[in-house]
Amino acid sequence: MDKFGISFTIPESVLLIEEGRLFQKSSAALKIARNLNGLWPAVYVFILVPKFLRDLIYDYIARNRYRWFGKREACMIPTPELKARFVG
Repeated sequence: MDKFGISFTIPESVLLIEEGRLFQKSSAALKIARNLNGLWPAVYVFILVPKFLRDLIYDYIARNRYRWFGKREACMIPTPELKARFVG
C-alpha cells in the first residue's frame, strides 16, 4: 500500500490491485464484479460511464447500504483459502 500512498489503517472504500495498478471505489467494484459468477460480469458495462459519475453513485450506495440491506451482528470468518486472497 505504501507504493500507492494509501493508508491501510482505515480504508475508506474497496481497493483492488491488479497487474500492479491500484483501482478504487467504482472501478475496483466493477473489476471485481467482472470476475464473479452469474450475472455480475454484466455490470462491467458501467465502466463506460465517466468515473466521477460512477464514484458519485458508489458513494451514495456506500452511505445508504446499511439502511437498505441491514447490518449483521457478526462478521463471517473467512476460510484459509479466502484469507489468502487478501492483503494483510
